[in-house]
Formats: sequence, structure tokens, C-alpha cells
Amino acid sequence: MKITILVDDRAGRAGLRSEHGLALWIEAGGRNILFDTGQGGVLENNARELGVDLETTGSVVLSHGHYDHTGGLARVLRRAPGAHVYGHPSLVLPRYSVQAGVARSIAMPVPALAALQRLPETRLHWLQQPFQLSDRIGLSGPIPRATDYEDSGGSFCLDPGGRHPDPLDDDLALWLRSPNGLVVCVGCSHAGVVNTLRHVRRLNQGQKIRAVIGGFHLGNAGPRRLQRTIAALGQLEPDRVVPCHCTGDTAIDALRRALGKRVAPGTAGMTLQF
Repeated sequence: MKITILVDDRAGRAGLRSEHGLALWIEAGGRNILFDTGQGGVLENNARELGVDLETTGSVVLSHGHYDHTGGLARVLRRAPGAHVYGHPSLVLPRYSVQAGVARSIAMPVPALAALQRLPETRLHWLQQPFQLSDRIGLSGPIPRATDYEDSGGSFCLDPGGRHPDPLDDDLALWLRSPNGLVVCVGCSHAGVVNTLRHVRRLNQGQKIRAVIGGFHLGNAGPRRLQRTIAALGQLEPDRVVPCHCTGDTAIDALRRALGKRVAPGTAGMTLQF
């Protein structure tokens, strides 16, 4: 089982490029899975530099419908026209970030939407419940919002006027079952990283969380949320915590102080093997 970070806000070495976004390349059980696609500006360059052949993509999993996770979809499907795409129906909704009354569109870009519309029904999988890609690889489906301290992480709305908050029902995670526990990939954890990990454990008979990789969206988290999130992660006892993308430097520093060497911030080019 091997996971390579193709796109992240930071690049780990010369030749790789960074952008605000996330994409993970997952090789497991004879499958090649692309989890999110970044904005699309650096995906192909980084794949080439890292020796990843996007033409072998069998499945594309979209964690949610924001531009920084879906923008590279059209490029990927041109390279891998037989790939299957998995995500929640709300992926395609209009989305806005509203700050001080100013709205900015953060929805899936038009080329990605068009690529989805061109897909045959047999290769487009709308998920509204947990789904198994194989006996050891699964998708969370919608994640119950059980904690009282986690929220979506920002002022996200379904309209530019900010009247209709976006519940981000499409937020999902991918999990892989290893002999020593579950490896969980998250896009932005808009459902809350603790809610996500607890849900994945419930889907897997309470198995241990071996690792969690991806964006935790704690950049805007207040002290209470940050403290309680870190305490809950400590109770879950993951062996590896790899915060990427939208986690935020303050949160990463706090995670490292609390969890020590188990925390290794992600960068484009990082490879994890289990």
C-alpha cells in the first residue's frame, strides 16, 4: 500500500510545484486511485516528476466539490478516459466563500463539470452511503456530524448573498484496511476530522486508526476546537498524522507539540508506504 502526495500547498523538492489544493495517488490491492485532483495547474507536472502515470488511473474519488479538489478532473479524464469517478451528488452545486459580505465562487470549475457530464452513467458513481471499492478499500459516504466543536471550517454558502449556509454534505473520506489498522485519506475534513475518523472506525468494526492523511481545515479553528480536536486525536492514537493543504500552520504546530513524532506535515512529493 503506497500513497504519494501529488498536489499540496507546499512542494517537497526541486522540480515539484505547489498550489492551494490536494491530490493523493494511491496504489493498493492492484488498483491506482486518484483521491482529489487539486486545482489542475500542477497535477500533471508533479505526476511526471514523481513517475506517476495518470493514464493508469482506474478510479477518481472526489472528496467534495470545491475547485481546489476538483479542478484537475478534466485533465485526468483526458489521460485516463476509462476511469470511474466517485462522489456525492452535491459535488456539482454552486459554492461560495462569503467574507465581509464579499462572495467568491469556490465551486467545481466549468471544465470539470463538463467532464462529469460527458461520462457514461456506468462510470459515474453518485454515493449517498458508504461504498466498498474492494474488500480492503472503502469510501465513507456522508459523515455524521456528531461532535459539538467541529464545523465546516469557514463561511461557506450556496448563494452569493450568504443567506444559505453550505452544509457540505458531499464531504467524504477514503479508507484502506491494513493488517495494522486503517489508513484514512481526507480532503478537507469539512465534516470534522474527528467525526470522520470515528465514522470510519464504525464502518470497520472499531479497528485502530493507523494513519490519517490530508487536509484537516483547522486554519480558522479557535482554541477550544483545536484543543478538543487534538485531545480526541490523542485518544484515537493514530501511529501517523500527516496534515496537508488546509490544516494551517498554527494547528500543525499544536499537533506536533501534542503528538510528537507521530506528526509529519505533508508536502507534494511525500510518499508513505504501509
